[in-house]
Amino acid sequence: MEETERDCIFCKIVKGEIPGDIVYQDDKVLAFNDIDPKAPVHVLIVPRDHIPGIADIEDEQKALMGHILSVASRIASEKGIGESGFRVVVNSGRDAGQAVLHIHFHVLGGRALSWPPG
Repeated sequence: MEETERDCIFCKIVKGEIPGDIVYQDDKVLAFNDIDPKAPVHVLIVPRDHIPGIADIEDEQKALMGHILSVASRIASEKGIGESGFRVVVNSGRDAGQAVLHIHFHVLGGRALSWPPG
């Protein structure tokens, strides 16, 4: 079943309808600590606009994707993992492990991360 903007948990966090442990925000994105962290640092970055997944990115949103990666680097530096290393993960679709159908970027670090991831 496809999530809509109306029932999307990340849209509700963006709109302030439900709380999030926000670590960064600007006019394009919101970043918050994951409620079920998989590493000592686990931050989610979401665009303010509802975009279900990678396959739904429009040409006019390409700059937004670059902005998100810039924000990921900034957050990693602020969290003290910019030098030691961090991972940025984007799952696209249910089979890839995307639990919320609103594109989101995981910033993970603070420990050695194994490969392959899963």
